[in-house]
Amino acid sequence: MTNNVNLRKMADNSYFKPEDLKKFGDITKWQETLGKKFFEYYGEVFKEGALTAREKALIALAVSHAVQCPYCIDAYTNTCVTKGAEEEEMMEAVHVAAAIKSGATLVYGVQMMNHNNKISM
Repeated sequence: MTNNVNLRKMADNSYFKPEDLKKFGDITKWQETLGKKFFEYYGEVFKEGALTAREKALIALAVSHAVQCPYCIDAYTNTCVTKGAEEEEMMEAVHVAAAIKSGATLVYGVQMMNHNNKISM
């Protein structure tokens, strides 16, 4: 029982609170013009186009993991499920994001090797 109580306390003190996602629309309060423009753009991006809404949701889920946004992860997990994405597809999308992010990190190794070669001469 103590473990559950401690876990609840940790969750209550978390910087990221799931209920804050519902407040996202409030960003227009302090800068209405830019907030409205953002939401117009955001809405346009997620409309059906060359990509289906389901495909866009999977991309958004993968990007959410790459940028490590817990709000986006929750939101796009829900959207993916609503749009009919399978669990395997969702996890595969996350692996694609992980592969790209790790590859992007590793390719900077070339810069490190180049710099090392330069200073070691």
